[in-house]
Amino acid sequence: MYKVYRAITAFRPLRARLPAHTVRPKEGAIAPQGDTESVPSVRLDRVTKQFGELKAVRDLTLDIERGEFFTLLGPSGCGKTTTLRMVAGFEETTEGRVLLDGEDVTGLPAFKRPTNTVFQSYALFPHLSVERNVAFGLERKKVNRSRVRTRVAEELERVGLAAEGRRKPNQLSGGQQQRVALARALVNRPAVLLLDEPLGALDLKLRKQLQVELKRIQRDVGITFVYVTHDQEEALTMSDRIAVMNRGVVEQVDVPELVYERPGTTFVAGFIGVSNLMPGDVVSANGAGTELKLDAGITVRMESAGATVGERAHAVVRPEKLELHSLDAGPPGDRPSVEGIIESSLYLGTATQVVVRLGDDTAMTVLVPNTDEAARQRMPGAGARVRLAWANEHIHIVRGTEGGESAPQPLDTAEVA
Repeated sequence: MYKVYRAITAFRPLRARLPAHTVRPKEGAIAPQGDTESVPSVRLDRVTKQFGELKAVRDLTLDIERGEFFTLLGPSGCGKTTTLRMVAGFEETTEGRVLLDGEDVTGLPAFKRPTNTVFQSYALFPHLSVERNVAFGLERKKVNRSRVRTRVAEELERVGLAAEGRRKPNQLSGGQQQRVALARALVNRPAVLLLDEPLGALDLKLRKQLQVELKRIQRDVGITFVYVTHDQEEALTMSDRIAVMNRGVVEQVDVPELVYERPGTTFVAGFIGVSNLMPGDVVSANGAGTELKLDAGITVRMESAGATVGERAHAVVRPEKLELHSLDAGPPGDRPSVEGIIESSLYLGTATQVVVRLGDDTAMTVLVPNTDEAARQRMPGAGARVRLAWANEHIHIVRGTEGGESAPQPLDTAEVA
């Protein structure tokens, strides 16, 4: 998926693995609660949630640092929304603990936790003005009226709706209504803001605009955002770190660059964008690296990945990292390569997508940038034999996902998503 790769490279520079960090809020921003900066903002300690015979979340341990924009990413039914609801207090854990700023809140109801939640449905009061909607939580807490006015004005300014305070929700666009819902959550000064697919009901152009706005607001207020989505591009664009979930467990937690460039399992590789998975057998594994004999016929060497000799594994290379060569040209220097037959070619605008079938029946997707129209016209068509090559640093080994590589089956419980 070319747009996924462009999202990660266009919006953020390539970074090394991020350490636990603290984002210091600007003057006037919402400060995180708690005195010890080393304590995670959110800690899930061996959390399990069971609905009857179904384990929606299984033995989940996770730390979310202060000031992070942390995303729970995965397909429908993976348990990400259930995890968010346990942090919020809308669902009780079956086993394990939830800690916020080091305090065990497992038994506390939602209204006693230092969190607020923004949902996909705006849930605004249609008979109240924008200002009154934003002020609702403060008024329930009996905050001084002058203080309420000041804080409401601050949050409406923050979300770009300072001039819309007197209007009713039905007089606003969908994007504006979602900003009102965000302001209503932020005005209560939560330690953690939970967002459950808040942009899912918006059109593509507006969703992309609000992705940038949400990240700006998160940096401005300096508090922890925990975001749930199934949209890979959205997660790559906004997140400091991403937890990819599958069947109730976290398959990988990492910064967006490494989740995309170095997926830890076949599930992550297949779920984030488009991956080429070439199966093979591990024939050597030591401190110097791992050698994988591909079913396609060649042996490739990669960094050690904890694999053992005799184990089945996959070599992964992204479509935009592959080079397409004529078979007559021969092997390109010292780069590893495989041979195959072109099955299809599809013009995508910025690139041409070519599908090549290898000798072991593995289908490989190649993205060739359309930088030269004359070169594009000379590209071989369906049925042509070609060679695919790549740089050594662009390939790595992944082990299989427990329980197979198929996508999770939908769960029966409506809350589990």
